[in-house]
Amino acid sequence: MHVPSIRYKRHRFPASIIAHAVWLYYRFPLSLRHIEELLLERGIRVSYETIRQWTRKFGSEYARRIRRKPPSSQDIWYLDEAAVSINGKRHWL
Repeated sequence: MHVPSIRYKRHRFPASIIAHAVWLYYRFPLSLRHIEELLLERGIRVSYETIRQWTRKFGSEYARRIRRKPPSSQDIWYLDEAAVSINGKRHWL
C-alpha cells in the first residue's frame, strides 16, 4: 500500500522546519510559545499561531506514521534513570 506524502505546497517555510516544529510539539511537553522561542534561537522567525496551524494540519499524519512504524533493531534508546542498591536500599539516579 502506498502512503501519500505530506504536502507542504504553498507554505512559506521548508518542510524540514515545519516537521521539526510539529515533532517538538508532540514529542516534548512544550507550549507553542516555547517552540517559537526554540526556533528563534536557531534564527527561524515564526509565530506561535503558525506553529499551532501546522500542528493542527500535519500533527495527525505524523502521529499516524509514528504509530504504524514497528520498532527497529537500529532504534537507539537512551536511559534517563538508573537504580542502584546501597546497603540494600534502592536509590534512583
